[in-house]
Amino acid sequence: MQAARTGTHDALTDVPGIRVGHATRDEPGWLTGTTVVLPPPGTVGGIDVRGGGPGTRESDLLDPRHLVDAVDAVVLTGGSAFGLGTADGVMAELFAQGRGWPAGQTPEQVVPIVPAMVLFDLGRGGTWEHHPGPDDGRAAVLAATDGPVPVGSVGAGCGAAAGGLRGGIGTASAVLEDGTTVAALVACNALGSPLAADGRLLAHPSLSPAEQAALGEPDPDRVAEHRRRRAQAAAALRAGTATTIGVVATDADLDKAGCSMLARVAHDGLARAVSPVHTAFDGDTFVGLSTRARGRPDPLTVVELQTEAAHCVTRAVARALLAVTTLDRSEAAGEVLTAYRDLLRPADPQ
Repeated sequence: MQAARTGTHDALTDVPGIRVGHATRDEPGWLTGTTVVLPPPGTVGGIDVRGGGPGTRESDLLDPRHLVDAVDAVVLTGGSAFGLGTADGVMAELFAQGRGWPAGQTPEQVVPIVPAMVLFDLGRGGTWEHHPGPDDGRAAVLAATDGPVPVGSVGAGCGAAAGGLRGGIGTASAVLEDGTTVAALVACNALGSPLAADGRLLAHPSLSPAEQAALGEPDPDRVAEHRRRRAQAAAALRAGTATTIGVVATDADLDKAGCSMLARVAHDGLARAVSPVHTAFDGDTFVGLSTRARGRPDPLTVVELQTEAAHCVTRAVARALLAVTTLDRSEAAGEVLTAYRDLLRPADPQ
């Protein structure tokens, strides 16, 4: 297998027909948001859920044993279980557009199929009661485009944390030799740490040589201070207060079982970027999508597709962590979330 190249945007929107939109709430007292993935009609979906504290809606429909085989949108959102209400706004907007599963006697009698998954960010902006709702879901739909996808502290990644560092949302894509595209979008909000023993990102090997060279070296003193703060904060942890969520998508023709396997291998990519994963504090969930725009892949191509899907997840996590800045809302929320870049020595001038 040859190394895959990235797509035009190095984003989920490189899969033709897929659009992504964010609604970000970062005004005073808020630090949360919603991200919506809008695939083209006829897209098939599957799901894989791990960890002890998942929060999902309509996830059972993606089980290969069940009838419905089309997905109209996927919601990634903050707000813990409260955030599941964002799917109401997504469904209302899609229904107004005439999109959904035929469920009546006339064409307008449809039910939009909108699986949703949440991460925990309650109180991170300072006010516990602030969480996304239906209006945010609708806003994310209306903001969706097929162009470059903003990353970092936006949408569902706005209030994310990862092992005591500031988390975020990231994306990446790969194009196989035969032209098949696979891509990932990940909101990283993990209990586990994204750092290796030397202070580099666990996902560092997934970055290009140019990206690695531009980062510089970890500062041992800064890394040690971060780990000291992280150890102090560990005593306050509660189950179900983290969770990484994401979407992996391809234009290869996969059925629901194939999409579920794509979602399953996405967790392998997460395990290369964060450790530990799937803990009692996390509800790590991935949805797999197939737009079915290309032919059915042969078995070897399926293996390559799954391999690149996992690699895209790892890179997406790295890109999320590299796009954020340090957040200090210690007065409002009692928390300082350091950006990974602030643990590094300045890179040498080129």
